Amino acid sequence: MRTKWLAIAVLAACAPEGGVAGAADAESYAAIPQVSGQASAQLDESRATAIVRAASRVAPAVVSVNVISTQVVQAQSMWESFFVPPGAERRSASFGSGVIVRADGIIVTNNHVIEGADRIQVTLPGGKDVEAELVGTDPLADIAVLRIAGTDLPVAPIGSVEGLMIGEWAVAIGNPLGNYVGDTQPTVTAGVISAVGRNISPSAGDEGFYLGMIQTDAAINPGNSGGPLVNADGEVIGINASIISRSGGSEGLGFAIPIDRALRIVDDLLQFGEIRRAWVGIEVEPVDADAWGRTRGVRVASVAPGSPADGAALHPGDRLLSANRRSLAGPLDFQGALLDLRAGDRLALEVEGQRRTIEIEAVAFPSTTAERIRVLEGIDLITVSSQIRAERGLTTEAGAMIAGISNELATQLGLEPGDVIVGINRTPVRSAEEFAEILERPGGQFVMTFERNGGFNVRNFYWRP
Repeated sequence: MRTKWLAIAVLAACAPEGGVAGAADAESYAAIPQVSGQASAQLDESRATAIVRAASRVAPAVVSVNVISTQVVQAQSMWESFFVPPGAERRSASFGSGVIVRADGIIVTNNHVIEGADRIQVTLPGGKDVEAELVGTDPLADIAVLRIAGTDLPVAPIGSVEGLMIGEWAVAIGNPLGNYVGDTQPTVTAGVISAVGRNISPSAGDEGFYLGMIQTDAAINPGNSGGPLVNADGEVIGINASIISRSGGSEGLGFAIPIDRALRIVDDLLQFGEIRRAWVGIEVEPVDADAWGRTRGVRVASVAPGSPADGAALHPGDRLLSANRRSLAGPLDFQGALLDLRAGDRLALEVEGQRRTIEIEAVAFPSTTAERIRVLEGIDLITVSSQIRAERGLTTEAGAMIAGISNELATQLGLEPGDVIVGINRTPVRSAEEFAEILERPGGQFVMTFERNGGFNVRNFYWRP
């Protein structure tokens, strides 16, 4: 009722003093030129900018990812501990975004969107809710792959990070409001590509690094995580992942994971069920900074014997200036170059003092290709070699490394993948075969010594063959 009164008041304010608009005013209104059909079409065409066209190409493939997870509740004070029993749990809901990259229901989103999920549900642009299966995740790259039922779903056009130009248009699409709005259409924000190849260190309370990221000033808000970053041609060039913000909202510092990296992860998870990154056998360290705190290049700290880098005649102390044509300012830049390598890919290194670029062919990690021995019907072991020692940064020179272990035995023995068994009952263990032989002897009480994260631990367990 109040709205109607306000409308009447506005009309009255437009009328001449002392009455309502009359015939003379009607004539003056009629004198206003009317927009022709041709002019209207031209206006509509001018409104259909590159951003509008780009958003319309990708939006049908953008989904909302809804997550239900269970969290352990921790008492925050002595007073709360009287009301919160030990091990108390709380179910919570959260949401993010995703993008369909295959017509058979493959969706890419962020690992942090679905981490710890008990249930994942995808809402399509039309409003339909579909249960999603988790295909796999890559926490290092913050990518997760989901699958929903479907055979002819809308697919987003895919671009590439190669050739991106600083300053070109960028469009971020996602669902920052989740289910808080009545419709299910995604939100679109626009900006430019601010930088490429950015490395982001975690702030207080965050985990992990983001390497080789696309930076944009297109507004990316929390619910946008997992949605696509799109170029002016309407092609997905990245997966929105994080922002740097003092307020919690967008401040023009948004970052997206290159789509090339995300799709390699999709292929790995679909084909092999795991991420198959490659190894070159080099560890690097930072070089001394100049008076302004700037560094140029990285120093080779170690070269694994028998590795591709060893075969390329690289040595500790060599200074690497670029990797695959990317300038190196610190170790994170080098790790970013390795993050996208797969076995068979070549890594071109510019070495200070050498005229020619050194090319190295990356290989699979030694721990993934080593022969495995199964013991206790649930533990897969590999023998530690010099290459595996360099790959994993192990302290011990020999032992039996756990490549896989069942959940039951992991709980029973207190072991996890990556642990290296170096001794049983004060008898050194130098290989997977030696550990298997020990377990074939008469059972009893065992004292096991193993390395984990650079330290040594001792476990007691009882075994009967």
